[in-house]
Amino acid sequence: MSNIPSSSVDKQNKTPGSSPPEPYTDWLKVIARYFQFDYYKTNFKTEILAGITTFMTMGYILVVNPIILSNAIFLERQGDLFSQLAVATAIASAVGTLCMGIFANYPFGLAPGMGTNAFFAFSVVIGLKIDWRLALSCVFVQGLIFIALTFTDVRRLLIQTIPNTIKHSTAAGIGLFIAYIGLSGDPATGGAGLIVANEATKTAFGSLSQPATLMAVAGLVITSAFVVRRVRGALLLGIFATAVLAWILGVATPPQGIFALPQLPKDLFGQAITGLSGLNASNIIDWLAVLFVFLFVDIFDAVGTLTGVGMRAGYIGEDGELPRANQALMADAIATTVGPLFGTSSVTAYVESISGVLEGGRTGFTAVIVGLLFLLSLFFIPVFQAIPAFATTPTLVIVGAMMLSQVTEIRWDDLSEAIPAFLTMFMIPLTYSIAEGLAIGFIAYPLVKFFQGKGHEVSLGTWVIAGVFVARFVFMTLRFS
Repeated sequence: MSNIPSSSVDKQNKTPGSSPPEPYTDWLKVIARYFQFDYYKTNFKTEILAGITTFMTMGYILVVNPIILSNAIFLERQGDLFSQLAVATAIASAVGTLCMGIFANYPFGLAPGMGTNAFFAFSVVIGLKIDWRLALSCVFVQGLIFIALTFTDVRRLLIQTIPNTIKHSTAAGIGLFIAYIGLSGDPATGGAGLIVANEATKTAFGSLSQPATLMAVAGLVITSAFVVRRVRGALLLGIFATAVLAWILGVATPPQGIFALPQLPKDLFGQAITGLSGLNASNIIDWLAVLFVFLFVDIFDAVGTLTGVGMRAGYIGEDGELPRANQALMADAIATTVGPLFGTSSVTAYVESISGVLEGGRTGFTAVIVGLLFLLSLFFIPVFQAIPAFATTPTLVIVGAMMLSQVTEIRWDDLSEAIPAFLTMFMIPLTYSIAEGLAIGFIAYPLVKFFQGKGHEVSLGTWVIAGVFVARFVFMTLRFS
């Protein structure tokens, strides 16, 4: 059921200053009313363009996720599982995103999380030598726990306990994070390579002798020109322009085909359930430890992303609460449960959703477009394989710059606010994890307030969560050291 107030459905009570109603057909009017187009002052053209933009900025997951997970799942199978994993990724993303759009009416896209997929493959399956089927069962159970927590209102209350300074710094940190993602990456495999690993200095500036790096720079120049000239669909045009330029110059391989029937994940489907049969006395401790880590990382990745993107999109008011938070979190929980059933790791809300928001997307119809495009992508996997990762660099960098505007809301003159805020947005990109940055900020905030003699300003919920985060760091240090 929709949570649309009746006043937004009544044309006579539409938001003052909204655009005149478009000449929609009857069924289009129903859609417009359901998603509150008048209330959010939007239209089909804007929402569709925003959906396409969001999809293009997060579409890289259709290539990256299969590559990461195949490192683990390929250990016990013969042949290339890329196509099956790509289909599993697309289906899980579509289910989660459609739930987000239809039931929560938010323009947020969902897909298997970057970071959790690497933890699944390299730390759990390869590092702890847990069978990949058993690892998928861990993700599945985690999803069921998410659903239970959402029903009990716990996850929504988590959003309310986040201090405003942490909310604003999380949004800024996410901006730095996605810019960092866009600028880094191995140019040999399609990454931008503007930031590279360096043994002496940890990171360094990449080499402009790399064709992929030059293409990323060219794309950034082109997209910046589109943006500052206020060209409609600037971010999407930038992605296409960069990809086409790379294809023409031979830097990236053009699509070898356009259409291909999807290879269903027959070897992966249902393994999350059958994997539970492998649980025994010798591995249950490791399984519970992994479940605990997945649970924490995904809860606070989702809360952090919804808070950060919601803050930038203007959904979170002075009360600090995200409207329809439970519906949004339930969509996330359902997606997390569905993902492992098809053979992929945890699904979560994507920070790249902000690209569609900045294109004007304001309702769940944007998410519906993203979900439908994920389903459509099942038949166009060859095309997505041909779009190089560096083609999305300009969009990620520009979106990151826009998200940094949240720092103006932080009270920098009050060090008890500034120090936790700085730690949060500094640690998010450097730890490559929204959850880690949020955890450090959460711990620092009550401590600094207490040292300043303002401990009474910190809510009990914030103290409790800070304590839980401390316990989590202790647990992870002892268990995975």
